[in-house]
Amino acid sequence: MARTFTRLGKEITMAVKAGGGDPTGNARLRLLMQPAKNENMPKENVERAIKKALDKDTSDYKEVFYEGYGPHGVAIYIETATDNHMRTVANIRSYFTKHGGSLGTQGCLQFLFDRKACFTITLKDGGDLDELELELIDFGVEELGVDEEENTIVIYSDFDQYAGMQKYLEDHGFEIQSCEFVRIPNDTKSLTDEQRESVQKLIDKIEEDEDVQNVFTNIAD
Repeated sequence: MARTFTRLGKEITMAVKAGGGDPTGNARLRLLMQPAKNENMPKENVERAIKKALDKDTSDYKEVFYEGYGPHGVAIYIETATDNHMRTVANIRSYFTKHGGSLGTQGCLQFLFDRKACFTITLKDGGDLDELELELIDFGVEELGVDEEENTIVIYSDFDQYAGMQKYLEDHGFEIQSCEFVRIPNDTKSLTDEQRESVQKLIDKIEEDEDVQNVFTNIAD
């Protein structure tokens, strides 16, 4: 729970630094309000993160990406939010080295992972899904699925068009339950249980780092 609050706090800080502290005029900050609520992040924590971000003396967190290969040739893409790049890269490199992997150069895995925005919205009674999908074509929709048990629609769209997608959904009265930015591999790698376990040790170590926000791999499900 503490790690989740820290991750969300950093995302809120970066959103405020980039677009201001008013959710009404800051689309990215507005999106973060829902996952913070879903994770039961106290309102005072959110307000504290916003206030801290507006303080000129607060260190700026930068979004920095790291790419490399773990054991058995598994591709690993790491998203971080850091105020000290030298510290973060040294830590990430050490994790790869100690667990049989290697940190690559920036951009070496760009060809393998596609960055998408994933919106989860509440299913409207009587809504026409085919019509909705047609409406969303102009906003980069790539996949739309329904979870009737959860009463939700999951929408995958091009990352660069997430702001337009968000505006459309808000303007048309859809309740956005969450929005995640994910990296989906276009080629996956199958592992044995033993191989998967050795890779997981590296992933666990990376995820323990306080600067790490998200970790993506091309391991087949």
